[in-house]
Amino acid sequence: MALMIMTVLLALALGISAILFGQIKMIRGMGNSVIAFYAADSGIEMILYLDEECRRSSPNCDTSICKADCTGLFDQAFPEEPLDLDTATYKAFVSGNGTIFKSVGTFKETNRAIEVTR
Repeated sequence: MALMIMTVLLALALGISAILFGQIKMIRGMGNSVIAFYAADSGIEMILYLDEECRRSSPNCDTSICKADCTGLFDQAFPEEPLDLDTATYKAFVSGNGTIFKSVGTFKETNRAIEVTR
């Protein structure tokens, strides 16, 4: 009888611990997701900053990210930039005739992307 009770209690404890470990893994993933999102946001901010600087330095540009006659930032991918958040990085892209800005943030195998259209 005692052995049966111990077996049921052990099975219950193992089941609860499996559920808890799954929840802990999910919570950790949500934290990584937030950091990846903010890394992507940093990429978008970088593109918007370069776009604004280009517009100020060359007001005659007809696109949002300047063409070769301005600063040559049109339709290209920006390099992956390390941030001060452990291993968070972003890759930023400009396409759509300089009207679509996209950034992908990565942190510990978690990717989040942001796309902005002008």
